Amino acid sequence: MLDSFLTVTGQVATLFLMMGVGFVLGRLGRLTGAALDQLSFLLLYVVCPCIMIDSFLVEPTPALVREVLLGGGIAVGLYALTVAFSLLFFRRQPPDARDSLRFGVVYGNNGFMGLPLVESVLGSGALIYGALSLAAFSLTSWTLGVLLMGGRRAFSLKNAVLNPGVLGLAVSLVLFLTGLRFPSPIAGAISFLGDLNTPLAMVVIGAQLAASDLPAAFRQPVLYLASLLRLVVVPLLTALLLLPLGLSPGLYCALVLLSAVPTAGTTSLFAQRFGRDTAPAVQFITLSTLLSIATLPLFAVLAQALSGL
Repeated sequence: MLDSFLTVTGQVATLFLMMGVGFVLGRLGRLTGAALDQLSFLLLYVVCPCIMIDSFLVEPTPALVREVLLGGGIAVGLYALTVAFSLLFFRRQPPDARDSLRFGVVYGNNGFMGLPLVESVLGSGALIYGALSLAAFSLTSWTLGVLLMGGRRAFSLKNAVLNPGVLGLAVSLVLFLTGLRFPSPIAGAISFLGDLNTPLAMVVIGAQLAASDLPAAFRQPVLYLASLLRLVVVPLLTALLLLPLGLSPGLYCALVLLSAVPTAGTTSLFAQRFGRDTAPAVQFITLSTLLSIATLPLFAVLAQALSGL
């Protein structure tokens, strides 16, 4: 157990060292503002769909097809349950803070941090499970997440369907289920673009932290409650809920790991999009990301132990 914990801690530390590069660049003023917006766009609209497509370019055996469909359904169900769970909290907070905190408890940093973590801990073969969760994130964040943050008037069927996660999943499933493949130059380009995810995402997160008000994030008790829910309660409940289902070790570990990542940067983006005060969202992202240094290795080891890996 100790060896596994140290191994996972080292892998998580590698991710945070890459974040440190972004933090230093941000503090030096070399990676700020417009550059971060452009890199985030590149990650969300190009790199994440590419890694999703590349992850599904495997032999579609009947067992794997069943597991993909099962995993996708479970991932969507977990988000729905977590949305309902989040509604129990933060009722005394102002609406802007309340909705941002609830959204942040539900949605973790799957694309930027979750996929690199799954690949680092479980290997590249497990990325297909991360891709499923990323697609469920995109689908539910533009439906349940919009209702949570913006209310019914903000809901858009077009945005729920035409977003990079859902479109990437659609292409991925066609290739996966039919066995069709891109010509090798296209497939190679998709693979190389997908490889950008880990280092580029970590650098962007680090630069975002450099631009945040770190002292303010440590002074608010409600942010510690939100971080406890995001980093400990939600992954613990996920691990317990999934345990009786008899999932494969890879799928089980990936879903637990992805439930344990810190708050998604999408929280602040949605807050801004729907006219909310972005300060609570940014502070929640900052604190949960820093505290995840301690919690992620624990849940990585716990998931592996419970799954029998």
